[in-house]
Amino acid sequence: MCSRAGMSRAGMMSLRCLCRLVLRFLPRISALSPNLLKTLKADGDVHSPLMKETAIMGSESSELPVDILMDIFALLEIPDLLRAGSVCSSWHSAYTILRSSEMYRWPQTPCLFYTSESDGDNVACLYSLAEKRVYELALPDIPIRRMHLIGSHNGWLVIADEMSELHIINPITGQRVALPSVATIEQVKPIFDDAGALQEYEFSQYFGEEELADPSFHAPSSLRNHLYAKAFVFPDPATKSYIVALIHNPVNQLSFTRVGDSEWTWLLPSGDYEDCIYIDGVLYALRGTGAIDAFDLTGPNVSRKVFMDDMKDYVYERLYIVQTPSGDVLQVLREQDVAAMDSHGKDVVDISEMRKETRKITVYKVDMAAKEFLRINGLNEHVLFLGHNQSLCLAAEEFPHLKANHAYLTDNDGCIASFRSNHRNIGIFSLGNGSTEEIVPPQLWCSWPAPIWITPNLRKMSLD
Repeated sequence: MCSRAGMSRAGMMSLRCLCRLVLRFLPRISALSPNLLKTLKADGDVHSPLMKETAIMGSESSELPVDILMDIFALLEIPDLLRAGSVCSSWHSAYTILRSSEMYRWPQTPCLFYTSESDGDNVACLYSLAEKRVYELALPDIPIRRMHLIGSHNGWLVIADEMSELHIINPITGQRVALPSVATIEQVKPIFDDAGALQEYEFSQYFGEEELADPSFHAPSSLRNHLYAKAFVFPDPATKSYIVALIHNPVNQLSFTRVGDSEWTWLLPSGDYEDCIYIDGVLYALRGTGAIDAFDLTGPNVSRKVFMDDMKDYVYERLYIVQTPSGDVLQVLREQDVAAMDSHGKDVVDISEMRKETRKITVYKVDMAAKEFLRINGLNEHVLFLGHNQSLCLAAEEFPHLKANHAYLTDNDGCIASFRSNHRNIGIFSLGNGSTEEIVPPQLWCSWPAPIWITPNLRKMSLD
């Protein structure tokens, strides 16, 4: 058996496919062991009966040595890996060793994370683009259908709970980490009754040196509808921790925290932010005019520097900033049309019936040295994932199930909580001819919480 390091890319892919075939034709596939904190199921196009946690854990389906099984399992994507680990005791041993040794580093294809009306509050779904299958995740401690999904990166979701508090969760491992209280955000002030119980929040419209309007007042359950826009989770190698950046109202300002901190730090005095990336200790924040601000988060005092000036006086498109696998930085403009007529050509009066459709995507390379924007013609052999997730650019050759020169889209309107029942602009957009195709017909997801891209990850966050 060749080692993984000595294999060609084609050989790895062939072995990966072989193991998938073995999995598919096993007579019975059980669910995962109970200590994985959730139940996983898979089906073809729609939901199949829940796989039971009994079955074949005591039987033996392979006489292959554990090290060879580990070489094979290391080539699987996470949904297949989890299923392989539940086949029999020897496969489970190989899976457990592989996972605990952190040798498993196979690139993961992003999945669409969503909820379905046919499932309960504690059930989420993953649609695998690699397998074109739906997996169901039971999250017993997280009523996911009642959460707001405001960001994702590297397997982590940022959610706002029913008291408007923020958490990051890994839906694969079940790990949940609380972030600092919403009351520590600069513009939020808790109001208590005489007994000391929280009654509501005062939401200031403070922006830099002025108040944009009078404060508003919101119940703990409704503040999240007005406050949060988009969140990001970045690993910080320098501190071996994680940084969470938050775009929030009023006017899409920025705050950040580190996992384990007790409060949010306000990055004043600017706003109108659309997207962020984190490179070598610097948070680059993209504004609605195309300008890029830089915040060095490595020192005790954080200040804003204008890294790139405005591209336009104002940009009506959704904007994204993303780093390519080779390290280049791209700025992406996504133009959307609002369909104000129904299928019969009649004007739509009800705002909940309006539909947004992506009609054009333009890509610029950001020359970080010359500080210039250079328009490029398409993505060649790359793929974009755009939405409320951390914007991604992947090499198509690493992900043969994805389409090169295409963008995989979900919604990410800043006021998305105000349009919960609206049709979602989700699809695969061709940067070549401007056409859009559905990800999977018919649509399986609820419009709220809005579906989001997530890249499955088995690692747990260290809180030391």
